[in-house]
Amino acid sequence: MDTPQEVQVWLILPALRRQLTISLKVEGMKQKEIAKALNLTEAAVSQYVKKKRGEEVVFNKQLLNEITKSAKKISLKKSAGRQELQTLLRRTKETKLLCNVCHNHTESEEGCEICFI
Repeated sequence: MDTPQEVQVWLILPALRRQLTISLKVEGMKQKEIAKALNLTEAAVSQYVKKKRGEEVVFNKQLLNEITKSAKKISLKKSAGRQELQTLLRRTKETKLLCNVCHNHTESEEGCEICFI
């Protein structure tokens, strides 16, 4: 991984999908419904539920609350999964979670703010 975008694709997006999947399950959605809502296969949903994917990123309490709110919107059909994922990806950038993950998985310089250019 060399760029923040690669970090998003390989680490943050799977972690968001995992947490959203778990939150949607708590909201009472079935695996098939979750797969459709997040545009995933049922097998991928199963992997996220079993915590076999997306385990490299840990979210702080604030982001976990936002993921829970997004899951509620999706389960109530007030928002689409793709829209909520975009919102959450933006939040990982705004809260600098992306920077922290990027610094831990790339050879970026101290004080790098390439994400914000």
